[in-house]
Amino acid sequence: GPLPKLSDAEVLTIEIVGEFLGLGTDEAIFRYFRRHYGEWFPAIGELHRTTFLRQSANLWKVKERLWQELLVLAPHDPAFAICDSMPLPACLFARAYRCSRFKGEAAFGKDTLLKQTFYGFRMHVRVCWPGVITHFSVAPANVHELRVVPQIVDGTSGLIVGDRNYHSPKTKEELAGMSIELLAPYSSKKKDPTPERSAFLSRLRYRIDTVFSQLVGRYSVKRVWARDMWHLSSRLLRKVLSHTVAFVLNHRIGNQPLQLSRLLI
Repeated sequence: GPLPKLSDAEVLTIEIVGEFLGLGTDEAIFRYFRRHYGEWFPAIGELHRTTFLRQSANLWKVKERLWQELLVLAPHDPAFAICDSMPLPACLFARAYRCSRFKGEAAFGKDTLLKQTFYGFRMHVRVCWPGVITHFSVAPANVHELRVVPQIVDGTSGLIVGDRNYHSPKTKEELAGMSIELLAPYSSKKKDPTPERSAFLSRLRYRIDTVFSQLVGRYSVKRVWARDMWHLSSRLLRKVLSHTVAFVLNHRIGNQPLQLSRLLI
């Protein structure tokens, strides 16, 4: 077919920078760059929004490949990782029973931080020290973290640290056969036989909380605007890619890699 007016490189640049600036939706990114950076991307003024969005969505494989290439440039320890998950509500709880989005895919689950039930998914993430995202997976909200661990550690080895939800002698034994050592505090804090060890592991995994706060605050990862799993996965990949680009740029200019706000100075 005919060549697109905007090159793939231009579309990727617009998406990555737009996500970093906190423009969480496709429409917001398109309108912002069309209004403020038309001289940098002249062809964007000739495009309809849906054409831009279609081209953006079709580049998901390129984004995945680019993310993997950037991980090679990102300084991190692939043998020391932290795993956790965060809720991704598909809609407000009061509207869940009549919500038509993700029908048959989303489920009801528990948000342990807010201590309330939500409808949607959980994003399971593997972060390598000092804070770069190397794997992520999306599962229905009622799927336990232990069932997703094999997916996010596939093809890796070394140590992986989780919270109390990841305490499972059976899973620990299964992962040992994959050359992975799972470290997690005892499941019950009151009955914990080694509270000092658990406190030390909890301090280690605080780094993933920093990454999650950036995904929620800057990248609005919990605002699920997609209507199907394909578009949801594509948008999450775009956010993770943008976070990785910021991580690498900070390293290149001598900043702490997770001080993303320093890139705006």
